[in-house]
Amino acid sequence: MEKKWSGSKAGFVSWIYTIALAFIFFGANFPLIGYAHFKAVFLAVDVLLIIWMALLFFHISNYVGAIHVIGNALSTFTTNKTIQVLLLAWLFTSFLQGLGGFGVPVAVTAPLLVGLGINPINAIIMASIGHGWAVTFGSMGSSFQTMVALSDIPGPILAPDTAELLGIMAIISGFLIVQYYAGFRSIWKNLSFVLIIGSILGIVQYLLATNGLWTVATSGASIVALGAAFLLIRIGLLGKEEKSSTQPQIDCKEIEQTKPSLYLSISVYLILILLSAAINLIPSLNNFLGQVKLTYKFPEIISNLGWITAPENGRVISLFTHPSMILLGASIVAFILFRRKNLLDKKSYKKIITSVIKSGMQSSVAIFFTVSIAVVMNHTGMISILAMGLSNLVSSTLYPAITPFIGALGAFISGSNNNSNILFTKLHIQTAQLMGLNVNLILAAQSAGGALGSIFAPAKVIVGCSTVGLVGKEGQVLKKLIKYGLFLVAFVAIITLCMG
Repeated sequence: MEKKWSGSKAGFVSWIYTIALAFIFFGANFPLIGYAHFKAVFLAVDVLLIIWMALLFFHISNYVGAIHVIGNALSTFTTNKTIQVLLLAWLFTSFLQGLGGFGVPVAVTAPLLVGLGINPINAIIMASIGHGWAVTFGSMGSSFQTMVALSDIPGPILAPDTAELLGIMAIISGFLIVQYYAGFRSIWKNLSFVLIIGSILGIVQYLLATNGLWTVATSGASIVALGAAFLLIRIGLLGKEEKSSTQPQIDCKEIEQTKPSLYLSISVYLILILLSAAINLIPSLNNFLGQVKLTYKFPEIISNLGWITAPENGRVISLFTHPSMILLGASIVAFILFRRKNLLDKKSYKKIITSVIKSGMQSSVAIFFTVSIAVVMNHTGMISILAMGLSNLVSSTLYPAITPFIGALGAFISGSNNNSNILFTKLHIQTAQLMGLNVNLILAAQSAGGALGSIFAPAKVIVGCSTVGLVGKEGQVLKKLIKYGLFLVAFVAIITLCMG
């Protein structure tokens, strides 16, 4: 019988299973298990702080209706229906992924697409395709931060290959949406729009990610791309108008109730990017705020079978320069600005906090158990055994092409790219080293595959379907979406082979 378990329940059961295997077959002892979980706390907290503060920032903006204000404004930029679809399903979903993630891009955007007269199933599929490229550096870079923490490779070194792969996939995703919505012939008509705006997405993301600003790489790139699209459409260089028999029928009820201006709605996101840029790019400010650090010196750990884990520092968390603190600061500023405009009242506190807790609790439990599994596997030699097995079974020529599919499988099973990176980062590092491959490129392929694989994770499909009246029809959506998702993953595999 199929078990529709939540991520937290599946994570708990998997954790129990891993602990049992560790004790029975891999020589685990209580000190090893204890230190492994203590180390997992540091790794999990590093990511969970970002997730919780990102959720706080998102729900403040969403509560006042700022998200819908921006989405509805996009539908009025042009009467060209294909461009309207691209603005919402491609650029707006990417923007939402930059700050929120966790199924939010599809859940918010799919109803807006339905309001344009698009079939609900098609709306879910296009919104899913549109934001997949943005997942790794989305959610304030939490998936990428996980990979940095587990690999011990500095972000600026790890970022270039990852940003290059995802930048190319941003363009491919745009073309795929055009093909899905309007057919192959329409690709030529919208070639310049997708190439120019997609290139902006990729280049800006690359520049931000490789200069220490990976937490705002996706959101920053999306804002610049949206601004460029608006400008180029208005001056008539891109997205020429076409006659449309149907006008956008977007539900503006919530917007009429809250009435935040478009300028105010966008400004809070710009403030977040400016705060992040200031703290990361001004050395004196970064050094001053970076003085308080949390870490722990772990001793040598030896299993009963003699597997040795060398002494090391746990994950170092720089408290006041951590992305979560930047998000918290931006959240406070956003709350003050919205409150001054009478968009928030005293009852808002409880509702926003309740929404944050509801959104973050299950994913937090799942992430902690997943991190614990990965650390226990590493400390008992399980990952090394898997790495040696893979290196013997798969040739070094084919492994780069297989890596994105491993990442996609992990995301499909666990529901997120972040969990996929937790499960497979150490495995890929050790396998790549045994094969003499470029570790940075292999990790980039893992994360890109996981990002694109996450778009057809059942958990995300269920969330999206619930917002457009497709409850009970998730299978129909998933059947179509898997084909497009696997096409994108296969494209990553080809690019990885070429880059290698």
